[in-house]
Amino acid sequence: MLKYLSLLLVILATQSTLLRAQNPIIQTYYTADPAPMVYNGRVYLYTTHDEDETVDNFFTMYDWRCYSTADMVNWTDHGAVASLKDFKWSERTNGAWAPQCIERNGKFYLYCPIHGDGIGVLVADSPEGPFIDPIGKRLIESDNIWLDIDPTVIIDDDGQAYLFWGNPALKYAKLNEDMISCDMSLGDNGVKSVEMTHEGFGTKEGRDGEIVTTYTEGPWVYKDNDIYYLVYAAAGIPEYIAYSTSSSIEGPWEYKGFIMERADQLAFTNHPGIIDFKENSYFFYHSQGLPGGEGFRRSVCVEQFSYNADGSIPLLHPTKDGVKKGVAYLNPYRKVEAETIAWSEGVKTYSSRLTGMYLTAKHNDAFTKVRDVDFREKGSGSFTAQLATSLTGGVSMEVRLDSLTGKLIGTVDVPQTGSDEEWALTTIDVEKITGIHDLYFVFKGTVSGDILNFDYWSFSE
Repeated sequence: MLKYLSLLLVILATQSTLLRAQNPIIQTYYTADPAPMVYNGRVYLYTTHDEDETVDNFFTMYDWRCYSTADMVNWTDHGAVASLKDFKWSERTNGAWAPQCIERNGKFYLYCPIHGDGIGVLVADSPEGPFIDPIGKRLIESDNIWLDIDPTVIIDDDGQAYLFWGNPALKYAKLNEDMISCDMSLGDNGVKSVEMTHEGFGTKEGRDGEIVTTYTEGPWVYKDNDIYYLVYAAAGIPEYIAYSTSSSIEGPWEYKGFIMERADQLAFTNHPGIIDFKENSYFFYHSQGLPGGEGFRRSVCVEQFSYNADGSIPLLHPTKDGVKKGVAYLNPYRKVEAETIAWSEGVKTYSSRLTGMYLTAKHNDAFTKVRDVDFREKGSGSFTAQLATSLTGGVSMEVRLDSLTGKLIGTVDVPQTGSDEEWALTTIDVEKITGIHDLYFVFKGTVSGDILNFDYWSFSE
């Protein structure tokens, strides 16, 4: 009896964790170096991508990915929007490190460091790409393979754009209005060094016992209420997140302390990103919190926070819960992409010329969760989903409310479509649902390996 009671408690604890879990916010891939951008009522999140298998036990990174959300709890996967192959001038086959994107005059500029090969820039007409290389050469280069990494970009109130970057030094340049060339009025080739004072960046003991500043890498620059914030990975390895402030974008800077200290679930590196969205403030970072995660397989997380009255940032702690309350509800009476996910296990996302992004259930009982779905007072009617499978029979998708074992409101028997990319649009009657619920899509199959592909879904009122 005690054995079964213990097993039941474990199951209940697991279910409780799934109900709360929001970090890491992407579970289908290992992602790192978050760079959030607010545009047109959505947050677009650009990330690096740690491959599942590392090469030479080091960072193995070939492309940059993009995700977006309107509610801060459900994230839509837009796939790999840029890669090292977009830079024809570079011979690097690895090293797609921490980028940042910014919008200006309807164009989107993605600043991409290529480890060992400088910083390039890509441009697109949409935040989701496609991105192209407008200059066909490096925007920033030096003979130091560690220096030219981790660009962060800001457009100041007077319209002047600045690009900051660097490890372990911190450099910056003024960008011309075209955002793809540097104003040469600053320093050497238009590049100026930030003076790394103890007052500006704090102190720590260096490798040889000397006292050095805490700044390490991964700068993130932004302005809020007339205060310029410079947030960065600090204190060496393992990395903390610290910040400095100034009344001017060009300094001098004043050290303010740590934002996030080292914790067990964090990787030995970290990278910050901070935004305000719909009257809330959010801090992005990365951890090693997914199964199989470690220092070279990282995962993006986010915490909501509030500034102190004097504009200072409180000490934040990494959590599994992440964002506890979204800022909007999801409308189920429109087409919702299957790759819009709050939490998932056992799925991957892929891209097709025919359908764009879709997800694949990799085994029986794989699932996705969508949070805060508003069925309204009138309630739901039928449910429609576009699915594909090459398997013959025994493949289905359960639609459940509020938990993995929650109320079953419908089951879609997936017809054999002939191949994994020949799609069938299937509609079923479901039990009427009203109010706000979490939705779980649970994938069932009788064979090992990939079960089905899932493109999109919707309910009728």
